[in-house]
Amino acid sequence: QVQLVESGGGLVQAGGSLRLSCAASGRTFSTYAMGWFRQAPGKEREFVAAINWRGDSTDYADSVKGRFTISRDNAKNTVYLQMNTLKPEDTAIYYCLAGPKHYGLRNWGTYDYWGQGTQVAVSS
Repeated sequence: QVQLVESGGGLVQAGGSLRLSCAASGRTFSTYAMGWFRQAPGKEREFVAAINWRGDSTDYADSVKGRFTISRDNAKNTVYLQMNTLKPEDTAIYYCLAGPKHYGLRNWGTYDYWGQGTQVAVSS
């Protein structure tokens, strides 16, 4: 069993930055792929970024590529999402996900665990 707790969300002006953290419990964290998804009001959930268990392979949605960076620290059981040059359209609840599969990481259903989410609001 893995429990995930996101933090770091908040209100920021357009062009600003935030760093989201996701703290994981359980000894299997270092073997799991991790992902970030988001859901804006009235919209479907969408993939944001994913990272493999070693941290040497990452994937990003086109909408965030070049602005967001996913990373992980397996010694701290934590995955991060550094978000720069934020835009109002980045406003959403951001979810952290974990799972043992290492393919299909752009699909929510690939993952076994997810957190409660953290709110990010970007004002124009």
